[in-house]
Amino acid sequence: MSKTHQHTNLLIHETSPYLLQHAHNPVNWYPWGEEALALAKKEQKPILVSIGYAACHWCHVMERESFEDEETAALMNEHYINIKIDREERPDIDHIYMDAVQAMTGSGGWPLNVFLTPDAKPFYGGTYFPPVRAHNRPSWKEVLSGLHKAFTEKREEIDQQAEKLTAHLFKSNQFGVGSVLTEGAFNQEMLEDISANMLKQADTEWGGFGNAPKFPQTATIRYLLRHYYLNHHQESLTQALLSIDKMIDGGIYDQLGGGFARYSTDTEWLAPHFEKMLYDNALLVSTMCEAYQLTRLPKYARAIRETLTFVQRELMHPEEGFYSALDADSEGVEGKFYTWQKTEIETELSEADAALCCAYYGVTEEGNWEHTNILHVRQQPSSFAEENGMKEEEWLMKLEQIKSTLLKKRSERIRPSLDDKQLLGWNALMNIAFSQAYAALGDDVYKKIAVRNMSFLENRFYDVSQNSWKHTYKAGKATIPAFLDDLAYLIQAYIFLQEITGEGQYLLKAKALLEQVNQEFGEEETGYYFYTRTGQNDVIVRKKEVYDGATPSGNAVMAFNLQYLGRVFDQKHWLQRMERMTGSLSQAIVKYPTSFGVWALVIQGEVTGWKEVALVGEGAGQYLSQVLEKYSPYKILQCEETKTESFPLLMGKMPKNGGVLLYVCQNFTCSDYTTDKIVDFLAIV
Repeated sequence: MSKTHQHTNLLIHETSPYLLQHAHNPVNWYPWGEEALALAKKEQKPILVSIGYAACHWCHVMERESFEDEETAALMNEHYINIKIDREERPDIDHIYMDAVQAMTGSGGWPLNVFLTPDAKPFYGGTYFPPVRAHNRPSWKEVLSGLHKAFTEKREEIDQQAEKLTAHLFKSNQFGVGSVLTEGAFNQEMLEDISANMLKQADTEWGGFGNAPKFPQTATIRYLLRHYYLNHHQESLTQALLSIDKMIDGGIYDQLGGGFARYSTDTEWLAPHFEKMLYDNALLVSTMCEAYQLTRLPKYARAIRETLTFVQRELMHPEEGFYSALDADSEGVEGKFYTWQKTEIETELSEADAALCCAYYGVTEEGNWEHTNILHVRQQPSSFAEENGMKEEEWLMKLEQIKSTLLKKRSERIRPSLDDKQLLGWNALMNIAFSQAYAALGDDVYKKIAVRNMSFLENRFYDVSQNSWKHTYKAGKATIPAFLDDLAYLIQAYIFLQEITGEGQYLLKAKALLEQVNQEFGEEETGYYFYTRTGQNDVIVRKKEVYDGATPSGNAVMAFNLQYLGRVFDQKHWLQRMERMTGSLSQAIVKYPTSFGVWALVIQGEVTGWKEVALVGEGAGQYLSQVLEKYSPYKILQCEETKTESFPLLMGKMPKNGGVLLYVCQNFTCSDYTTDKIVDFLAIV
């Protein structure tokens, strides 16, 4: 029997799980669009824009406390035009108003609640507001009443504040104008300074960077791995591996089911914010692949496999697209699905196995977090096995049995809700992760998933009639024009897919898409890219985003794409654009590298130089996996058995007498190797 609802608002027609969660609030919510914006102008009412996402814990809290409350809703409906936004569907709007709130308050986060004039200019905002005054925060009703009074009685002051904030948004978006890159601006000294400044932020006891809350900072870790590889800088390697190890061992990692939560609330990675996001797991898999290729430590291979198994099990659409996220809460309690009482474990396992499990995972009677237990590891398997009279292999086999039993029991619990919309950019990041996992581990399944996922993206997100990509897909429907991040990540996914398959068509698609992004998103004066395509008219400013946050900056990834494809297709103007973008930001990149980690990788590639590797001749593909598994972070890899005319790197290199040749080119000179010299070849790649 279907549940009857007392209230239904216009969000009922949306596909976003987050918006649908609010479709039966007594608040008269509108989706962002012309209807709501026109109504605000007609009635001269201020607009409340409330932004969140489906896996957001405090968004749920504020909904329960305020948006489901009849009295509060009446206040909102009388005095405001109320708009609900899923930040994952409309990151462009989120970026604009988050910047405004940060300018007003010095901080930001979700839920983001921002008040706009009828022409959509911000004048006040904040994040979570409690139902009654608490924690030095006014109550939500106080905010609503106070702002209504101010808007009614001091409209001129409100409009002035909105104009000032909007002017600030425009001014802060003008970076890069008039900047000039001096010759030879990228150098080894910059690489040393970047590493030193990253390590100044390092937690040398628990890994990671900065204080709690702690985020994975994958680009920083990758930079340090590469800095060690290229410059033998031991401190960089130590901190990078410590960070990965502590995350894999911590509560941020799902010890039973694999996969990572979004961030840790403490310094020791014990207590995560339990939502699991597709993008975090993609970026962490890519990072662990580099760590594994560099060290060959089995721990990283296990974590890669477990995380991708989690993705396949819980975040994969039947057509092999990837869903967005799993909620932090179940049954209204954060983390309930993942935590354990000691008695539960003792009920499921034999007495001896339960004792081992509790000792290994830090489970106690009183609990290690809010009267329950988050499974985490504080002792390496080898030393734990030795202490308990076992060999490491024996303990790892027993541990797999324990995990399997507990995972089966956990599957009977009420699950966290799934955000089942699929986003182009996040899918592209996971596509890259599967490609890199194939390169590192050689498991054919990963390559097949990457290939099929790309077909899914092309079939579902691409509008042939308009030659345009969409941002989000759900219930058979793709909507919202793609943003810069979507297309930048997609170009990168094509690049890596070509490397693992040897299929040149993917590089040609990457080239065509890069040219389209240059045309539709590019700012010729600076070389940077706007977040939204030209012609979009429902935002008050076309922002340029350059910070690497939870996901890489689209501009930084475009700099990589220009760096790579400029070499592949011998397009000097693409390389010059990359140098211009990166050069004008270089001082900030060096000084604050944990905020510009992907940019730092671009500089590292330029200083180090790129190796161009070509495998040519009939049967060349059989040698591809040997080249892929070798750690060589700044290499361009092409494999062609028949046609070479489309790619400058391959032209004139086809063996004249059959067989396979392997070329390594750097600084405009090439060396060739026959397949019997593959050991020599792999030694220098």
